[in-house]
Amino acid sequence: MTAAQTHMFDWTPAVARNRTELLRIVAVLVFMAGLDEGGNDTMPRRAWRKIVRLLRPAEAAVRRLIVIAARGIAVAPPKPRPERAPTGIERLQAKGLLTIREIDLGLARFWRPEDTAPEKTPRLPAFALADAARRFDTLAWDGKRPFPKDGVAPADDDEEVDAAPVSRRIRALRRALDDIDGHALRLARREARRDLALKAMQAVNRRKTLRLGHPPGHRRRPVFPVDELLRDCHALARLKPPDTG
Repeated sequence: MTAAQTHMFDWTPAVARNRTELLRIVAVLVFMAGLDEGGNDTMPRRAWRKIVRLLRPAEAAVRRLIVIAARGIAVAPPKPRPERAPTGIERLQAKGLLTIREIDLGLARFWRPEDTAPEKTPRLPAFALADAARRFDTLAWDGKRPFPKDGVAPADDDEEVDAAPVSRRIRALRRALDDIDGHALRLARREARRDLALKAMQAVNRRKTLRLGHPPGHRRRPVFPVDELLRDCHALARLKPPDTG
């Protein structure tokens, strides 16, 4: 696609079309995880594997839709936070006029006040805006990683595993699809903070939103419909925005 074709390309229908298809995938994931009936505490490993096979490419596809939707959003750089004024004790310590020695409290450390507040429902984690970093095992490349050759039994497909982590990921994925524009604004603010930190030459997490190479969950030969969706979303996210020439 040439620069002129990119400039004429309308991103909105492409985002809406892929979002509709991804909502169908999420509906399947909700049914597979039993979230339509309140969810389960555990699930068989074979069910967990089937869910993750669909979930990873779906998350990567939604992340690329957010990148596309974030194009053109102008966000003012955040104002730097003012430094906290030192307390009186800290000023005395800096001048060497006060020294605080550590005191061994002994059994007093084990006492805790009774918590009478009601338990709060854990908040749903925010959808991850950046791809997970690739993992490299350098020890294995040098032959220093001792891999067992005998006596290794494969994981039992009937074993019950914790269903909470994958259920949270599905809920976060559905919430991201319900609010693409809100997550695009989150991404624009994240990039503005990152640019400000780079200009100030401060330590910053330089992990890119979209990692180089294939996206997470990529399959060389598509098996499920979500594989084709991921290819389309990844290709759209890699297109040059019009203002880059």
